[in-house]
Amino acid sequence: MPAATRPTLEAIAREASVSLSTVSKVLNGRPGVSPSTRRRVEDLLHDSGYARRGVDAERGDTVELVIENLASEWSVEVIRGVERVARENGLAMVLSTIGDYHAVGDELITGVLRRKPVAIVLQFSNLTADHRRQLRTRNIPFVVVDPAGDPPADVPAIGATNWAGGLAATRHLVALGHRRIAAIGGPADLMCSRARLAGYHAALQEAGIPVPSAIGGGGFSREDGEREGRRLLGGADRPTAIVCANDMQALGVYDAAFALGLEVPRDVSVVGFDDAPSASWARPPLTTIRQPLQEMAEEATRLALRLRAGEVESTRLELATTLVQRGSTAPPRS
Repeated sequence: MPAATRPTLEAIAREASVSLSTVSKVLNGRPGVSPSTRRRVEDLLHDSGYARRGVDAERGDTVELVIENLASEWSVEVIRGVERVARENGLAMVLSTIGDYHAVGDELITGVLRRKPVAIVLQFSNLTADHRRQLRTRNIPFVVVDPAGDPPADVPAIGATNWAGGLAATRHLVALGHRRIAAIGGPADLMCSRARLAGYHAALQEAGIPVPSAIGGGGFSREDGEREGRRLLGGADRPTAIVCANDMQALGVYDAAFALGLEVPRDVSVVGFDDAPSASWARPPLTTIRQPLQEMAEEATRLALRLRAGEVESTRLELATTLVQRGSTAPPRS
C-alpha cells in the first residue's frame, strides 16, 4: 500500500480482500468477523499507519476506567480520582472490571472499541502489544495507574515511589530502636511489591542489621497478613516489628497478634502501605506509608486527556510516598 498518501478504509478493504463493511466492523469492535479475518484487517490497519481522525462527533463523552475488582479500598480511591477529573472536564466515567490480576482480555478491548471512550485508564493492567495497537489505531489514548511490571517505554504510566516507601517504613522502625524487623511482601510478580521489599532490605543494610532469612509473602489480603503474621510471631525469637506490603496485610497481622495473646504496639510494631481509609479506623490506628492513590488516578486521567489533545510531554511520573505515623509503632520492650 503506498506510504505517501493517507490510507483509506477502502484501500485497506481491497488489500484484505474483504468488504468495506467488514473493515468497519473490525474498526468499531463489532461481531460477525472471523478471528483470522479480524487479525488480517488489524495488521493492515497498523502496518498502513492508519489512525482514526475526525471521529469526535461519533465518540462518546466518557472516560473508561478498568480495575481489577470493586472489593478493595485501593480500587475505591482510584475510582474517586478518575471520576473527579472526568467530571471537571464535562465527561462521565464508565467502569469495567477484569476480575483477575492485570489480565486484560480481547473481549474487554473489543467492548472498549464499541463504546468509543475519549480515553481509558487502567489499574495495574499491562496491555499486550496487540491491544496497544488496536487502541492507537482508533485514537483512544490510555494510561496505566501503578503498573504491575515495567511497561514498555511507549506505555504512559503513573506510579509511586515504592522503593522509597519501603525504605522510610523500615528506617522509622530502626529509629525507634527495633533490630528484629520482619517483612511481609506482596505478590512476587508485581513490581511495586518487589520495590517495597527492596527498600526494606536497603534500610536494614544501611543500619547494619542482617536481613532475616525468613520473610513472609503472598497476596495483599487480610487473610494473607494473618497467616504470615501467625508464622512470624509464633516462634520463640519473634520479631519486634513487621513491615507489611499493604494496609490489609497489616490488619491481618493485628488479627494474628490478638490470636496469639500479643498487643500492638506493646509486643510488636506494625507498619502498612497505602494509607487506605481503614488505616486510620484501626485500633490502634495504623502507621503506614501513604501512597497518593487518588492523586495518581487524577494525574493518569489528566495525562490521558492531554494525550488525546495531542500535547507532547513526559508520559511517566512517580508521585512521592510519605510516612504517616500513628499508634501501631513504638520502641521495643526491654
